[in-house]
Amino acid sequence: MKPKIHPQYFDTTITCACGNVIKTRSTVKEIRVEICSNCHPFFTGRQKLIDTAGRIERFRKKYGMDKDKEEKSSSKDA
Repeated sequence: MKPKIHPQYFDTTITCACGNVIKTRSTVKEIRVEICSNCHPFFTGRQKLIDTAGRIERFRKKYGMDKDKEEKSSSKDA
């Protein structure tokens, strides 16, 4: 390694808003984060699944695209 071109590394404490503390090494002495693996919904299992079928039904209802109308228009084209 070339001298005097690399940053200095320190023992670092990463602190999450939930209170989780992680010790590591970095160029910054103290890091504060809002979310970590202890409180993130993906890792905790509290992740909400999006109901895509419900969204499609609302779209069709809003713009008047009922399944009956689609079937009638497709049978007329044939």
